[in-house]
Amino acid sequence: MNFFKSHKDKILAQTKHIEHIIAVFLSAAAIGIVGGLIGAAFAQSISYVTGLRSANPWLIYLLPLGGLLSVAIYKVTHEEGIGTDRALESARGENRTPKMLVPVIFVASIITHLFGGSAGKEGAALQLGSGIAETVAKVTKPNEKLRPVLTISGMAALFSAVFGTPVGACIFAAEVAVTGFVNAFALVPAFVSSIVAFFVSTGLGTHAERFHLHNVPEVGVPVLLLTVLIAAIVALASSIFCHLLHSGEKFSAKLFKNPFIRIFVGGGVIILLTLVFGTDYNGGGMFVVERIFEEGMVHPEAFLLKILFTVVTVSVGFKGGEIVPSFFIGATLGAVISPLLGLPVEFGAAIGMTAFFSGVTNCPLAAAVLSVELFGVEGFALFAASAIIARIFSGNVSLYHHQKALLSIVSEDAAH
Repeated sequence: MNFFKSHKDKILAQTKHIEHIIAVFLSAAAIGIVGGLIGAAFAQSISYVTGLRSANPWLIYLLPLGGLLSVAIYKVTHEEGIGTDRALESARGENRTPKMLVPVIFVASIITHLFGGSAGKEGAALQLGSGIAETVAKVTKPNEKLRPVLTISGMAALFSAVFGTPVGACIFAAEVAVTGFVNAFALVPAFVSSIVAFFVSTGLGTHAERFHLHNVPEVGVPVLLLTVLIAAIVALASSIFCHLLHSGEKFSAKLFKNPFIRIFVGGGVIILLTLVFGTDYNGGGMFVVERIFEEGMVHPEAFLLKILFTVVTVSVGFKGGEIVPSFFIGATLGAVISPLLGLPVEFGAAIGMTAFFSGVTNCPLAAAVLSVELFGVEGFALFAASAIIARIFSGNVSLYHHQKALLSIVSEDAAH
């Protein structure tokens, strides 16, 4: 009895802590269910409008008008300037995700894909996940310090639901907010939400991304050195891509201060580029990546053209994401380089995808894990090596303006 009296405060504190942990896991499961439902709806909507555009090529001519509609939606809902960076801030506990961002980014991304803008779906997935987590948090009311964990869980859930890569999604969500640091406390709740979302989404018929490698070279010093060379070249390309995206945004904003004019003109440029170079570079373009793995076919200039299409699309304000275009660029560049070094085309494409993802996101651990889910465990050592090399050679440049590095955060804390 005396023991309980003397330790009453500690017992109550521990009980409260356990209650918070249970609330986080229940919240993570709820986020997984909601995220799986919305993720499935989003992924299948993207697939539907992509097929619709392919069957009706004339829809590309409506891209400027679609851009105007997209800007108007953001203006009316007062969500201008809100994007993936807000999700990263929320994952660090620095900000909140607006509740209207979920429907806004959903619709705006559909518009981009329907009319042929070159963008992906992960940017929307991260924003959707962050918004869903914020909504769930308002219901479950977790400890304020635990809100970032729910945001990371939401990001993981939607990434998993959209791409069908639950483990990679979990690692990516925990790694992307701060480079050089993985939020270990968030990993288990994020995995719960990620795996739940995966089963919900795939159960509803969402296709999980997978690529079959017919020929993986045996790991050895010569192959490892060639892999490192491909990864280093791809990493430099990823750095250039990020610089072009950020410079393009500044240039287009300076050239056309009015966002309506900016996106209308940008849509016109994409139409002209499509007329000259064809439709392979509209939308995400994952069918081009699939063609490499299935047929071993790639155009040498494909990675350059995808960079051009994507930089124009994103710079003028169309919504979506840059990860799927990054997969495209990395795969096509790797597929062009690998035969020159005596390596299989599809193997080079896999190395290119892994390295480019690592380079543009600064997430080598997530890139290595994703490679297993996308390509299988064979050759994992080479994929992991490419992810690490890409992170080293790409520097600290990133797709995301507000991504922070661990060293800078340590310096800030020391200053305070």
